[in-house]
Amino acid sequence: MFAITFLFTHWYLSLFCQTFYLHRYVSHRQFELSTGWNRFFLILTIISQGPSFLRPRHYMLLHARHHAHSDEELDPHSPLQSKNVVSMMSKTFREYLSLKCTSEDFPRIVAVADSLVSRIAFVLLYSVLYLTFTESYWYLLLVPIHSFMGPIHGAIVNWCGHKYGYRNHSIQDNSKNTLFLDFLMMGELYQNNHHANPLKVNFADRWYELDLTYFVFKILKRLKVVQHA
Repeated sequence: MFAITFLFTHWYLSLFCQTFYLHRYVSHRQFELSTGWNRFFLILTIISQGPSFLRPRHYMLLHARHHAHSDEELDPHSPLQSKNVVSMMSKTFREYLSLKCTSEDFPRIVAVADSLVSRIAFVLLYSVLYLTFTESYWYLLLVPIHSFMGPIHGAIVNWCGHKYGYRNHSIQDNSKNTLFLDFLMMGELYQNNHHANPLKVNFADRWYELDLTYFVFKILKRLKVVQHA
């Protein structure tokens, strides 16, 4: 029971931070956060992504390139430009490492989270939790999933979201809406909708489409955590 609960919680917490904070806030500024809430969601992103933490400004620059060259040769993660999902993510990783940016918010916090010591500490933490709360060493096989949670989410979104599904908008890329009810990736698999309207907070366009992150956004807006841009 611990393994299922931990994996489920970690999956959706990490996914929420990636789509809400890194994607919709840092990359597109679809809404506004105060300095305090910005710091809070950064720390939550660090905790949830752990070893696979991505520097927010690097994520923003990489994502801007993705939108500017969607499914073209310069797209850092397009299934049309890669033989398989592994080669696509390897290309993304190489381009991520090549980025240089010094205008990071909360640079000291980001530097600590981006250190090798911090990443190893998270891997050890996952291992200790499974050794403590489960009865078999086999559960340690789940540690790599936790450790590469961010890239796993990115691989699913960028591969499936530009390869499988349907299109609501005729735009000049191969973006697709993979699922009608996107509970798996909290709205990220409405790639065609998003590429057609990058500044729209709600990634769902049709009545039958469900963007879970947008529902969380509406709750946070009512609580005055976020303000619509």
